[in-house]
Amino acid sequence: MSMINAAVDGAIAIAERRSGKIGAEFYQGRARTMIERSFFAFKTSSWMVVLSGFVEPVFYLLAFGFGLGGMIGTVSDSNGHAVSYAAYIAPALLATSAMNGAIYDSTWNVFFKMHFGKLYQTVLATSMGVLDVAMGEIGWALLRGFTYAIGFMIVMTPLGLIPSWWGILAIPGAVLIAFGFASIGMGITSYLKSFQGMNWVNFFMLPMFLFSGTFYPLTIYPDWLRITIEALPLWQAIQLERALTLGTLDAGTALHVLYFAVMIAGGLWFTTRRLNALFLK
Repeated sequence: MSMINAAVDGAIAIAERRSGKIGAEFYQGRARTMIERSFFAFKTSSWMVVLSGFVEPVFYLLAFGFGLGGMIGTVSDSNGHAVSYAAYIAPALLATSAMNGAIYDSTWNVFFKMHFGKLYQTVLATSMGVLDVAMGEIGWALLRGFTYAIGFMIVMTPLGLIPSWWGILAIPGAVLIAFGFASIGMGITSYLKSFQGMNWVNFFMLPMFLFSGTFYPLTIYPDWLRITIEALPLWQAIQLERALTLGTLDAGTALHVLYFAVMIAGGLWFTTRRLNALFLK
C-alpha cells in the first residue's frame, strides 16, 4: 500500500508542477511511465518479436551482401569510390531495421492497445496527457531502434563493413530514423479500425524497402520515378546511414537530418492532436 501511496503522491506532485504551464493539458511530464509499462510487457511476452526484428536484416546481409555480393564484386559510393557490395547494402539494412522496429511498435503494438487493450482510454483517465502517451510509446520505439543499431553495428564492424570512423554516428542516426517513423506511424494507426486496414501498412512498407536504393542505386530508374523515391523517408534514411558508415558526408547529409527533424516535429504534432480528438472529446 505504501508503494501505491508513493506513486499517487508522485503523480500529484508532477501534476501540480505542470499546472498552469503552457501545454499542461497535453503533457504532464510522465512519458517515462509508458516506457516502463512497455519494458515490463517486453520482459513477459514480446521479446521474441523484438529479437526477430534484429535477426532479419542480418540474414539479408549474409544472403545478399556476401552471397550475391560474391558475384557482383564492388560498387561505387556517392564519391565514386569502389566499396564492396556488402558494405554498400549494410547501412541500408541498418536504416531499414530502425524503420521496421519503429513501425511495428507504433502501428501493430499501438493498434492492439488502442482497440483491444483499451490502454490509452485508461491512461488518459489519470493525470497523464496525450503527449505523455505519444512520447512514451515513441520513446520505447527509440529504445528498440537504438538496440537494433548497436546489435547490427556489432555484426558489421568485425566484417570490415564500416570503413570510416564517422560510422559510430550511424547509431544516433538510426535513433533519429526510428523517431521519425514512430512519430508518423502512431498518428496514422489511430485512423485504422480493423486488421484489414492494418494490412495497408505492409502494402506501403515492402515496396519502399525494395525500391528505395537498399540493394542498388536509383540511377537505373527514369527521372520521374527517381525523384518520387527520393522524397520517401526510407531513401532519406538509407542515404544518411550510408554517408555515415562510408564517410561520404556532404551538404546533402545535413538535409537528410533536417528531413527527419521536420518529420519528427510534424509527427508529434499530428499524433498529439489525433489522440486528443479521439480520447479527450
